[in-house]
Amino acid sequence: MGDSPGNTHPADDPIVHGRVALLEHDLRAAMADVIGGLRLINLSELDPNTRVQLERVRAASETMARLIEQELVTLQDDQDFWMNTGGNLHLHRMLHDLEMRWAGRAQEKGLGFKLTVAPNVPRVLSLERVTLDRATSNILSNAVKYADSGDIQVVVEMDDAGALHIIVEDEGPGFSPPALEKLFVAGARPDGHFKPGSGFGLTIAKTMIDKLGGEIRIANRPNKGAKVQIVLPVAVMKTLALEDDAGNALPDLSHIRVLVADDSPTNQIIIGQMLTTMGAEFKVAADGIEAMNWFDRENFDLALIDIEMPRMNGIEVLEQVRSQKGPQSRIPVIAITAYVLRSNCDAIYAAGADMIMTKPVPDIEAVGAMVSQVLRRHGQIGLPDPGRVLPAAGASLLDRARFDKLMAISGKIGAVELLDRLIKDLQLVERGIVAAVQDYDLKQIKAHTHVLISLAGAVGADQLTVRAQYLNELAHAEKRDEMAPAAVDLLSLLAVLITFIASEQARRLQGEP
Repeated sequence: MGDSPGNTHPADDPIVHGRVALLEHDLRAAMADVIGGLRLINLSELDPNTRVQLERVRAASETMARLIEQELVTLQDDQDFWMNTGGNLHLHRMLHDLEMRWAGRAQEKGLGFKLTVAPNVPRVLSLERVTLDRATSNILSNAVKYADSGDIQVVVEMDDAGALHIIVEDEGPGFSPPALEKLFVAGARPDGHFKPGSGFGLTIAKTMIDKLGGEIRIANRPNKGAKVQIVLPVAVMKTLALEDDAGNALPDLSHIRVLVADDSPTNQIIIGQMLTTMGAEFKVAADGIEAMNWFDRENFDLALIDIEMPRMNGIEVLEQVRSQKGPQSRIPVIAITAYVLRSNCDAIYAAGADMIMTKPVPDIEAVGAMVSQVLRRHGQIGLPDPGRVLPAAGASLLDRARFDKLMAISGKIGAVELLDRLIKDLQLVERGIVAAVQDYDLKQIKAHTHVLISLAGAVGADQLTVRAQYLNELAHAEKRDEMAPAAVDLLSLLAVLITFIASEQARRLQGEP
């Protein structure tokens, strides 16, 4: 017996699916126009009140874009995919956006609005932003709607058990006894209310908080008004701990929003977990088209872009981003690729990448160091810069285990070919650095050291990688007097590496394991 029409999900209907696809395209395009138009406004030329109102519109438009994205994904996939995409919640940023939106609404009604955040509230939590935003916004909407005078007060604090409390208080009429009995019954608002509305606000808020594993507490204030409290226990969230499992210090990325564009679900998870540990808020794109949609809708401080992606590859994404106008065209970009030979790297850097991360994705310390370097170069604030400690001259040249693993993955024939290409590429870099330093050609120094960072990192030559990064930073800082000695140190290590790889190639050509 076949399925009845009532058992068929709407997303399975090709007509419905087509209409959703068209709606998805048009909604995203419209939101991109709204957000893009706001970005083009020069706020410095406006009076303070106008700037505040535009900031309010900006916050609301980005919230709308997130809601649209959430619901489109849920509608097409029939699952709460948006609840499991990882990432961090920048709590203070969300609270700022809420204040921008709701302080304006309160002001329109002649109400005051005061947000107080306790000093012990962490900046970053592992929570899904849209869900908490929706719950809090619905509670604030009710407070503004029902209060005709006084202040709307929002207090955010942590209790002794580590739970997060978001408390909204108003000076309205409070909840009647019949209303208290049916608080979370959708559309069951008691008769006799003098304010328009559907009664869905608290139902939505409770649904969202239930998804997060928290609870909502509601009561009337002793004198006048209502008190609605969101409580999120420590068990459903975690605060940022900036160290890895071995206790090594990691960069603080709690002020950074990252776009991760990679078609590999495994890489998305690995990179996402690293970014989460370092405190970054991030979004994921599965291909180049999706990445460009994210760039149209939201601002990011950094992008990690896989070069080999379907629909639009990483090179095309880079070229399109760099060709745009506005601050997003200058976003720091780390390209991710398994192909680290000279021709590939040259094409990636020519498209506009700041750095190349080789596959397989390195450990969290290496990723953190790369992100820190790129962000410092672009003047991002808030990142610790403890200073560079160069390896001692007698330190081991490379991580032999990592090098042997690379050879094993390549196979006997592939390893010989890879070693031959490495020698040629390293020799090209060697000659290029010598000529560039002699001519004080900053562009070429940066280009050649970029390539060397990737090559040295791929074979486990961490000491050489650090020195290449150091020379690269000197070139960006235009510290001419320090470049020559740094280049001498780098070239001496590079010569040793080339000799080592040549001996490995000769040994393998002779059939030795």
